[in-house]
Amino acid sequence: MDEKTVMLIVDDVEINRAVLTQFFQDEYTIVEAVNGQEALKVIENQHVGIVLADLVMPVMDGYELLGIMKRKDQYAGIPVIVMTARSDADSEARAMEMGAADFITKPYNPTIVRCRVKNVMARLENEWRKVEQLAKDRQLVEMHRYIEKDPLTNIYTRETFYRKSAELMQLNADTAYDIVYLDISCFKAINDLFRIEMGNLILKTAAYYFKVIMGEKGLCARIEADHFALCLPASQLNIDKLLAGLDNTVQSLGISHNILFYAGIYPVDNAFLPVDQMCDRAHMALNRVKGNYMTRYAYYDKSMRDQMLEEQMIVRDMEFALQEGQFCIYMQPVYNLRTNRIVSAEALVRWNHPTNGTISPGKFIPVFERNGFIVRLDRFVWEEACRFLRAQKDRGDKVIPVSVNVSRLNFYNLDLIEYLMQLVKKYELETWMLKLEVTESAYTDNPHQLMMVVRELRLHGFPVLMDDFGSGYSSLNMLKDLPVDVLKIDMGFVREIERSGRASAIIRSIVSMAQNLDMGIVVEGVETKPQVDFLGSIGCEKIQGYYFSRPLPEKEFDGLLVRDQQRTKSEE
Repeated sequence: MDEKTVMLIVDDVEINRAVLTQFFQDEYTIVEAVNGQEALKVIENQHVGIVLADLVMPVMDGYELLGIMKRKDQYAGIPVIVMTARSDADSEARAMEMGAADFITKPYNPTIVRCRVKNVMARLENEWRKVEQLAKDRQLVEMHRYIEKDPLTNIYTRETFYRKSAELMQLNADTAYDIVYLDISCFKAINDLFRIEMGNLILKTAAYYFKVIMGEKGLCARIEADHFALCLPASQLNIDKLLAGLDNTVQSLGISHNILFYAGIYPVDNAFLPVDQMCDRAHMALNRVKGNYMTRYAYYDKSMRDQMLEEQMIVRDMEFALQEGQFCIYMQPVYNLRTNRIVSAEALVRWNHPTNGTISPGKFIPVFERNGFIVRLDRFVWEEACRFLRAQKDRGDKVIPVSVNVSRLNFYNLDLIEYLMQLVKKYELETWMLKLEVTESAYTDNPHQLMMVVRELRLHGFPVLMDDFGSGYSSLNMLKDLPVDVLKIDMGFVREIERSGRASAIIRSIVSMAQNLDMGIVVEGVETKPQVDFLGSIGCEKIQGYYFSRPLPEKEFDGLLVRDQQRTKSEE
């Protein structure tokens, strides 16, 4: 029988420890401590899998315990869930910034508490799986930990930088420090144009420059690829001067290409925050300006902090939201201009959060695409769409097909086609009823994989649509290679129809090209009568957008569809 994971409950109030013990005693071996000092003794003497710690305690509080655990390598991987007496946004934010895995509030709701612990442990298990997959050669990984210098640039490696920066800042607690994160714009293009040897020369030259200007006052490292990080006293940082000197140094190589470094700066306000999180925040600031020729650096600020906390909330609540039915689908109809009738619909996911209200897909979809949860959310949407299609069949109505998004990560799943076939079989549907929308980013990531899967999907009878066509840089090249049935024209073109003759000419050309290739066209984002009139005049029959209907909750759309089909029958 497997040994239970040890859960350490740290709280100076006995009844709180007793309540939490009741929640978890069947799944975990429970160990208790009355303050942070006692908790550290427990952690030093036995293997603890997870810690639940109150923030307010005598002798040593939860903040101090958290800080000590996160700066000691041997304890840093133990997830810590903090407990607060009430919903205190500042306390929760401070704890999360210090590395807490999550927080729970008193009085305890057993369902929420169990779910949050379960989610934290599931995330921990997923991280270990990723480590195992990446570390195919365990011995090589272990050796790498002891290599302090990057072999190419001869400056510190990422792990060494994290460790030495933490030591430097904590030993000089009275000194304000900055973390600077830098990378090169379009470095891949430089490698393609000038060969890898030239790219390596640029990296070595930049590293030498960083090493010289840091001297004894700070640290520098190559984090990965063309990404560098610096740790230095804030009083010593003149970012304009640093970038100007870097430009001059790289230009001395005589390369006929404009090589630009961009920088993000995180002013350190807590020396005990894990350095990898400091670098993440500096990187977040960098991403705000990367590619901007007017401004090449940015400081991490409150808006980025709020964004980070919002993303942490999204990740924290996603599992519970899926289990509790907080996600749902809205349907946006596609109309035929000639008949003025609904011919299909697109299923769009929405998140109705119990405390934060409706969360925009623009906020949670990018997060899920980064952490992989989008694969599970996609499958939820596919199933909901199939359930809706089944309801149409059961009513005896004419079935209108529903399109669903297939995120790029799904194309790396070997069971994608098998899963979709089982789904339509489960609901006794035909494959033409479920349309699959793919994006251009999926093509640019791995064109060969996408082409192979799309061909097989079409062989099984699934119609495939290219969403947001024209939004990327390789649309025409992709169209040459990728066998899709329908193009969905990017709404960016539609917005410009009334203001730009060039946009109108481009749409006209796309429609003509699609007709010559025997492909269908759907134009999305249509909002005005002039847009509709223009699209009708150039032969676009299928329209999606607010002009006809916004995305509707399933019941509202169902009523709209029933009325639409009744009108069709009455006119026949």
